[in-house]
Amino acid sequence: MATVNVRRDVTDPFYRYKMEKLQSKIEGKGNGIKTVVVNLNTVAQSLARPPEYVIKYFGFELGAQANAKPTDDRWIINGAHDAPKLQDYLDGFIEKFVLCKKCKNPETEVILKDRIVLDCKACGQRSDVDPRLKLSTFILRKTPTKGGKRDKKARREKKKEKDETNGEKNGSPGDSNASDDGENGDAEIPAGSDDEFTRGINAAAKDISQSDDEEVQWSVDVSEEAVKARAKDLPDDLKRTLVLEGDDEDEEGGASIYDQLGSWILKTAEETEGGVSKISDIEIYKKAKDLGIENKHKTLAVLAQTVFDEKIVKQIPVRAAMLKKMITSERHEKAFLGGTERFVGKEHPELIPQVPAILLGYYQNDLVSEEVLKAWGNKASKKYVDLSTSKKVRKAAEQFLTWLETADSDEESEEEE
Repeated sequence: MATVNVRRDVTDPFYRYKMEKLQSKIEGKGNGIKTVVVNLNTVAQSLARPPEYVIKYFGFELGAQANAKPTDDRWIINGAHDAPKLQDYLDGFIEKFVLCKKCKNPETEVILKDRIVLDCKACGQRSDVDPRLKLSTFILRKTPTKGGKRDKKARREKKKEKDETNGEKNGSPGDSNASDDGENGDAEIPAGSDDEFTRGINAAAKDISQSDDEEVQWSVDVSEEAVKARAKDLPDDLKRTLVLEGDDEDEEGGASIYDQLGSWILKTAEETEGGVSKISDIEIYKKAKDLGIENKHKTLAVLAQTVFDEKIVKQIPVRAAMLKKMITSERHEKAFLGGTERFVGKEHPELIPQVPAILLGYYQNDLVSEEVLKAWGNKASKKYVDLSTSKKVRKAAEQFLTWLETADSDEESEEEE
């Protein structure tokens, strides 16, 4: 059996860390074509990693469904992928999940806590694996100490209960009184968390000049005259784009306040070098708060259409902290999916093939729950787009929805065992 160095960039023939070359076999044809990684068990054993980590990494990188728990040791990836291509992807897996970050030695062990740590037995270095990687999320979700998907559901339900109890009654998501950090609020905040985002909002708010005898008023004139005046200034193309009609919630100020938010984001993006990705979450949140709609579900439909561009898949984790603060109910989640459907189906149809990756990003970042995603996928709707476009978007989402069902079945089987 032909072998290669674990680190293929090392050309030393006496390099001690070896593994078999990957072997793949393509089976089937048409829509049923698939790739079987013949010697995945042996290769994974050489890397001291579970084979399911490797096959899932391939699936995430290739954007294809991969079975993480075969009953017959047939490790399969949907689609046709030759061995050299998979070997290149394996180099990426080794770099991110096997090699020590300091000495680049593969003698590492995986420690799973609230993060993934590589413990190097060669130099003693302990280094963190990037938590933003899709495989990192998969590994941590499968860790027994995390409680799996059911605990995740329980945490979401608990959060929703808390939001419904305290929500608008106790103030906005940015209210410092809602902090769980304790009496002094000095607990360490993990980078990228929604609490860190709240801190950022509060810090930014302190910089706003205030008079000695009055506080800044985060409000907007929603009188009929003021609303009509604002509506006249909105561009016609934006009014056509931000679809908010058909909602059963009758709010003072109507859709024009939401159009204002969308118009501001789009206009600021045009004037900013680097586009919408350079507009900070805090700026967007403050604008929504200024308009008095930071807690409204319609706001999420607007944000889904305006805070992303063609690089949406990479931008989702970056925007997650702000969006998690604003998505506080299933109604918010549905509006967010509706806005996304409009953004992809009508404004950027070239992104339709990326729908599975987009939905996976929403799911992994806890923006939309499994139940809402499944319900959304089961029935097309003409609320945000025409019925034909809605069906097209859901058709593109089938790969992700199938993965969601498969992941559920795998977990139930594990629990039965």
